[in-house]
Amino acid sequence: MTDIRCGGANPQLAAVLADRINSFNVAETGISFGGSVTAAVRDDAGAVVAGIAGWVWGGTCWIESLWVREDRRGSGLGSRLLQAITEEARTRSCTQIVLHTHTFQAPDFYLRHGFEEAGRADGYPAGHAFLLMRKDIAR
Repeated sequence: MTDIRCGGANPQLAAVLADRINSFNVAETGISFGGSVTAAVRDDAGAVVAGIAGWVWGGTCWIESLWVREDRRGSGLGSRLLQAITEEARTRSCTQIVLHTHTFQAPDFYLRHGFEEAGRADGYPAGHAFLLMRKDIAR
């Protein structure tokens, strides 16, 4: 038996595990990975001022990250990025968008855009909660 050793960040191990899990998921469901989805807004120097990234699988668009630089928050960029990804998800036959956020991040932003709380883990992180949110985008 091999000893189990815990350690810090290991991007190679994380990539191997993600690949193995994704392969299993495709084999079990027969549903192929639909690919990544991203969009960004850049300033004149090419720096990212806002962006969104995720992937499509099984009729769902998962948003992993949506970020707007602090000095551009409230300008509508986040809403425009969310709308762009929604339209892209529809072109890829998605019927829902799912994401996670924390209570100290942007749950009200997502609620204003038609998302609903689908799950919650209180105390993650301490004093806050982790939220799973979803939005039906079927027309």
